[in-house]
Amino acid sequence: MSIAKITEIKAASTVSFDDAIKQGVARANATLDKVKGAWVAGQDVTVEDGEITEYRVLLKVTFILN
Repeated sequence: MSIAKITEIKAASTVSFDDAIKQGVARANATLDKVKGAWVAGQDVTVEDGEITEYRVLLKVTFILN
C-alpha cells in the first residue's frame, strides 16, 4: 500500500503561467521523490506601471512517501 502526501508550492515566471507551472513541477520533482501529479490551485500576477511583470501559480503537488 502506498501513502501519498500533498504539498503546496508557489512558482513564478516572467514569461507565462504555463512556464511558471513547468518551473514549479521541475523544482518539485528535483526536491521530492516520486512526484505523481500536480494541480493549479490559484494564479495571480504582479503588475508594475500597468504591465504584467510576473506570473505566479500556487501548485498542489502529490508525491508518494517512502
